[in-house]
Amino acid sequence: QVQLVESGGGLVQAGGSLRLSCAASGRTFSLYKMGWFRQAPGKEREFVSAISWNEGMTRYADSVKGRFTISRDNAKNTVYLQMNSLKPEDTALYYCAADLSGLPYRKEEYNYWGQGTQVTVSS
Repeated sequence: QVQLVESGGGLVQAGGSLRLSCAASGRTFSLYKMGWFRQAPGKEREFVSAISWNEGMTRYADSVKGRFTISRDNAKNTVYLQMNSLKPEDTALYYCAADLSGLPYRKEEYNYWGQGTQVTVSS
Protein backbone atom coordinates (compact mmCIF):
# COMPACT_ATOMS: atom_id res chain seq x y z
CA GLN A 1 0.00 0.00 0.00
CA VAL A 2 1.15 3.49 -0.86
CA GLN A 3 -0.45 6.75 0.22
CA LEU A 4 0.32 9.86 -1.77
CA VAL A 5 0.05 13.54 -0.85
CA GLU A 6 0.67 16.26 -3.41
CA SER A 7 1.71 19.83 -2.65
CA GLY A 8 3.15 22.86 -4.38
CA GLY A 9 0.23 23.96 -6.53
CA GLY A 10 -0.92 27.53 -6.72
CA LEU A 11 -1.67 30.54 -8.90
CA VAL A 12 1.06 31.73 -11.24
CA GLN A 13 1.27 34.02 -14.24
CA ALA A 14 1.96 32.67 -17.70
CA GLY A 15 5.68 32.10 -18.14
CA GLY A 16 6.18 31.39 -14.47
CA SER A 17 7.26 28.24 -12.67
CA LEU A 18 5.99 25.89 -10.00
CA ARG A 19 7.43 22.79 -8.40
CA LEU A 20 5.01 20.08 -7.38
CA SER A 21 5.91 17.50 -4.78
CA CYS A 22 4.35 14.15 -4.02
CA ALA A 23 5.20 12.58 -0.69
CA ALA A 24 4.61 8.85 -0.41
CA SER A 25 4.23 6.60 2.56
CA GLY A 26 5.46 3.05 2.59
CA ARG A 27 8.85 1.45 2.79
CA THR A 28 8.72 0.12 -0.77
CA PHE A 29 8.36 3.51 -2.47
CA SER A 30 11.61 2.97 -4.34
CA LEU A 31 10.07 0.02 -6.20
CA TYR A 32 7.17 1.97 -7.68
CA LYS A 33 6.94 3.77 -10.96
CA MET A 34 5.50 7.24 -10.38
CA GLY A 35 3.37 9.34 -12.64
CA TRP A 36 1.85 12.78 -12.82
CA PHE A 37 -1.54 13.29 -14.43
CA ARG A 38 -3.79 16.32 -14.70
CA GLN A 39 -7.46 17.01 -15.15
CA ALA A 40 -8.97 20.27 -16.30
CA PRO A 41 -12.67 21.03 -15.75
CA GLY A 42 -14.83 19.14 -18.21
CA LYS A 43 -11.90 17.12 -19.54
CA GLU A 44 -10.56 13.65 -18.97
CA ARG A 45 -7.58 13.02 -16.77
CA GLU A 46 -4.49 13.04 -18.96
CA PHE A 47 -0.92 11.85 -18.67
CA VAL A 48 1.75 14.45 -17.95
CA SER A 49 4.92 12.61 -16.98
CA ALA A 50 6.27 9.41 -15.44
CA ILE A 51 9.48 8.09 -13.97
CA SER A 52 10.67 4.56 -13.33
CA TRP A 53 11.69 3.29 -9.93
CA ASN A 54 15.40 3.87 -10.60
CA GLU A 55 15.07 7.04 -12.72
CA GLY A 56 16.24 5.03 -15.71
CA MET A 57 13.12 6.02 -17.63
CA THR A 58 11.32 9.31 -17.81
CA ARG A 59 8.46 10.07 -20.12
CA TYR A 60 6.54 13.22 -20.97
CA ALA A 61 3.41 14.20 -22.79
CA ASP A 62 4.18 16.13 -25.96
CA SER A 63 2.42 19.17 -24.54
CA VAL A 64 4.93 19.52 -21.68
CA LYS A 65 8.19 18.30 -23.24
CA GLY A 66 10.98 20.76 -22.76
CA ARG A 67 9.08 22.64 -20.06
CA PHE A 68 8.44 20.07 -17.30
CA THR A 69 10.97 17.85 -15.55
CA ILE A 70 10.14 14.87 -13.36
CA SER A 71 12.51 13.57 -10.72
CA ARG A 72 12.43 11.51 -7.56
CA ASP A 73 14.31 11.17 -4.31
CA ASN A 74 13.84 7.64 -3.03
CA ALA A 75 15.55 8.49 0.25
CA LYS A 76 12.82 11.06 0.89
CA ASN A 77 9.97 9.03 -0.63
CA THR A 78 9.17 11.99 -2.85
CA VAL A 79 8.65 12.63 -6.53
CA TYR A 80 8.79 16.10 -8.03
CA LEU A 81 7.47 17.86 -11.10
CA GLN A 82 9.31 21.05 -12.00
CA MET A 83 7.08 23.09 -14.29
CA ASN A 84 8.61 25.99 -16.21
CA SER A 85 7.24 28.32 -18.88
CA LEU A 86 3.73 27.64 -17.69
CA LYS A 87 0.82 28.35 -20.01
CA PRO A 88 -2.86 28.97 -19.26
CA GLU A 89 -3.63 25.60 -20.83
CA ASP A 90 -1.59 23.95 -18.05
CA THR A 91 -4.32 24.94 -15.61
CA ALA A 92 -5.66 21.76 -14.01
CA LEU A 93 -5.80 19.61 -10.91
CA TYR A 94 -2.53 17.70 -10.84
CA TYR A 95 -2.45 14.17 -9.48
CA CYS A 96 0.41 11.96 -8.41
CA ALA A 97 0.06 8.23 -9.02
CA ALA A 98 2.03 5.09 -8.23
CA ASP A 99 2.16 1.44 -9.16
CA LEU A 100 4.63 -1.40 -9.41
CA SER A 101 4.21 -2.18 -13.10
CA GLY A 102 2.29 -1.33 -16.25
CA LEU A 103 2.57 1.23 -18.99
CA PRO A 104 3.66 4.54 -17.48
CA TYR A 105 1.35 6.77 -19.57
CA ARG A 106 -1.90 4.87 -18.96
CA LYS A 107 -3.92 6.09 -16.00
CA GLU A 108 -5.73 2.74 -15.90
CA GLU A 109 -2.47 1.08 -14.87
CA TYR A 110 -2.04 3.03 -11.65
CA ASN A 111 -3.74 1.79 -8.51
CA TYR A 112 -2.62 4.47 -6.07
CA TRP A 113 -3.57 8.12 -6.39
CA GLY A 114 -3.22 11.29 -4.38
CA GLN A 115 -5.97 13.85 -3.86
CA GLY A 116 -4.48 16.36 -6.27
CA THR A 117 -3.07 19.88 -6.11
CA GLN A 118 -4.53 22.76 -8.11
CA VAL A 119 -2.40 24.63 -10.61
CA THR A 120 -3.84 27.80 -12.10
CA VAL A 121 -1.97 29.77 -14.75
CA SER A 122 -3.25 33.25 -15.53
CA SER A 123 -2.69 34.95 -18.87
